[in-house]
Amino acid sequence: MAFRNAVKGTKKLQQDTINLLRYQKATQFKAKISKSSTRDYSYYFSDEFEPMLKKDEPTQYARTGVPKYEVNRLKNGVYVPDIFLDLHGMTQVEAKRELSAFIAECIKENIHCACIMHGIGKHILKHKTPLWLAQHPDVLAFYQAALQFGGHGALLVLIETPEI
Repeated sequence: MAFRNAVKGTKKLQQDTINLLRYQKATQFKAKISKSSTRDYSYYFSDEFEPMLKKDEPTQYARTGVPKYEVNRLKNGVYVPDIFLDLHGMTQVEAKRELSAFIAECIKENIHCACIMHGIGKHILKHKTPLWLAQHPDVLAFYQAALQFGGHGALLVLIETPEI
């Protein structure tokens, strides 16, 4: 009763921290992905493949033939992600399927830079996601995301899109 008397006359705060337009676009994008045909999920990621990623440095990769400055541009924040994929709480099978569909949709929508949030947790998806991305033929490069995009729990990914 004392608490109710203490807060009597207060107003509920208006939520102003979530960008509703970006949230609505992300929701629409997820709806598109779920409606996509099964061929979008057909890219197979091997769990046996081990690309040569440096263990002591931030997670980074560049496909053969991609200039090193592209990775540096990811690192320095020149590229800002247009879309985000959150893999938190997914199993490896679900994450593979979503990752494949996400990349296919990025290509279809001509999205060049994306952010994939794998989280840290038990380090399963944190370890597997870069290995899967390095296998995909349309991934040009990736680098550990800056803090505002997820830091150690996310990757910024450059995706090869068709020329317009």
